Amino acid sequence: MEPLNREETLRYSRHFNLKEVGLEGQQRLKGSSVLLIGAGGLGSPLALYLVAAGVGHIGMVDFDIVDETNLQRQVMHGSAMVGKSKLESARLRLTDLNPHVRLSLHETRLESSNALQLFADYDVIADGADNFATRYLVNDACVLAGKPLVSASILGFEGQLSVFNYQAGPCYRCLFPEPPPAGAVPSCAEGGVLGVLPGVMGCLQATEVIKVLLNVGDIASGRLVLYDALALRFTELKISPDKQCAICSENAPIRELIDYASFCGDNHTDDTEVSVLSCEQVHERLDQITLIDVRKPFERQICAIEGAHALLLDDIGSAPLPWPLETPLVTYCKTGVRSRRAAIKLMALGFTNVSNMAGGIMAWADRIDTRLFKY
Repeated sequence: MEPLNREETLRYSRHFNLKEVGLEGQQRLKGSSVLLIGAGGLGSPLALYLVAAGVGHIGMVDFDIVDETNLQRQVMHGSAMVGKSKLESARLRLTDLNPHVRLSLHETRLESSNALQLFADYDVIADGADNFATRYLVNDACVLAGKPLVSASILGFEGQLSVFNYQAGPCYRCLFPEPPPAGAVPSCAEGGVLGVLPGVMGCLQATEVIKVLLNVGDIASGRLVLYDALALRFTELKISPDKQCAICSENAPIRELIDYASFCGDNHTDDTEVSVLSCEQVHERLDQITLIDVRKPFERQICAIEGAHALLLDDIGSAPLPWPLETPLVTYCKTGVRSRRAAIKLMALGFTNVSNMAGGIMAWADRIDTRLFKY
């Protein structure tokens, strides 16, 4: 174990009276390494508290820049870093927080081609990804590399947490053998997220990481912890290893990393073909089409395309619509996910000329009308 220097001994002194940590445990933390997937909402509290706790080597994988919409929840970043690399922002904040911790910043997209190489240098992987493809990739790479995975996810007012692949415990695929259909679960951008929620879940993740590194306490392996912020309620579900698991069972068919974008996208989407128009094409044809906004009322209050008809996605099919079935209809939402589902529902009602606007009103605000507020 690596000895603490004089400054570290003073810095971490509040840990020493904890019998589960003590001087020996702090030295173990100093000699440990953790790789964080993502430097966003969950990655912010994860990084801040693991660095503050004295985990000796922290790696981070991210390739994004700081956006103004991040600042409501990604507390590692500040207004001065908008438009700059998240990892550069993280480096400045974390180095100031604790200069005794070594940072390895991997400014790259995590992919099947690099995951195992990246994971090799770390004791624990902590996943704060916001999409299913990355979650399955991280899980499978952890199983193949023999690394414990501390995983959390958030949406709206709810979060969930578990520790996977720990001492023969279940993996993520044991709980979720296959991803949901693409678009069935909204992203945080589509569904929203309470700003403090990733703070709660990220701190719980950091706690589990430290427990794994120290091998203390009742680690959340074989348990899925659900948090409901509105009710201030924690619920726990038991998870058992799946003897038929595609990655961690004895005769698992998956022996190497696969194409996760395809696994979580092309193979799990509604196979209905939907015509797609760019926002430029829609703009050129505004006088020839009926534009339908399927977003929620509060979203339309923030920004909307003039002349668009408001029609909630959930209301499609509940009442007759005023347009002839041959009317050229174009649906749009925030980014194009919900509006694609709306287009499919309209086609099922018999409309024969339906298109979806790619990128939604966010693309429109970027490329057509920059006066619109973005959210």
